[in-house]
Amino acid sequence: MRFLVLSDIHGDTGYIEMLDEEFAAADAVIFIGDFARFEAPETGLPILNTLVKKHDDIFAVIGNCDEPEFLEELEKLDISVQGDVIFRDGLAFAGSGGALKFTGTTPNERTDDELISDLSIVAEQESEEGYGEKEWNNLILITHQPPFDTGMDKISVGISTGSKNIRAFIEEHQPLVALSGHIHESFAVGKLGKTVLMNPGALIDGRYGILEVEQGDDGTWKVTTCELRELKAE
Repeated sequence: MRFLVLSDIHGDTGYIEMLDEEFAAADAVIFIGDFARFEAPETGLPILNTLVKKHDDIFAVIGNCDEPEFLEELEKLDISVQGDVIFRDGLAFAGSGGALKFTGTTPNERTDDELISDLSIVAEQESEEGYGEKEWNNLILITHQPPFDTGMDKISVGISTGSKNIRAFIEEHQPLVALSGHIHESFAVGKLGKTVLMNPGALIDGRYGILEVEQGDDGTWKVTTCELRELKAE
């Protein structure tokens, strides 16, 4: 399966309109939050409406610039994975929205415990369905806040600003892929144990990612492509 991975659009549709070929080539789109522009939450809905016209299959969470109530708009369209586990074509998708408290100037800043609470359903699935480490080889984790000290979370002065709880979750559950956004300057790919990490960067800066995964004959999933790309403004 091929995924177009987007994050941090911040109210600007310009680059979305340059991605028609990528939308057409993707089996699904993953959006990692921040539909809205900073201090302009009303700009989020036009972005959402534009995205759902571009592709039928979207998996998304909201960001720190999106009001918490904006999650209801995603749920109406059945594209939210925040606080949920969605199973599709042999893969599982789970997500956490918002970001850690920092400046207090964005509407969806949360504590680390609140961020990880969105993923408690994964542990519930493990106990109810008998899931274990091998079974979560099919999990694609989508969190606006990146995991701590992974190269996905460094601000411009080199300080790691990620979530320690999300990092611990990845270390424990070892999902196939962990996707995050939020820190625009920390676009990168990497690994944490068996888990492939990606921060595609901010689409408002022209950055996005391509993720491809496939299932082997033994049922095990693997990542075949995890690539950062950049558009140039016309």
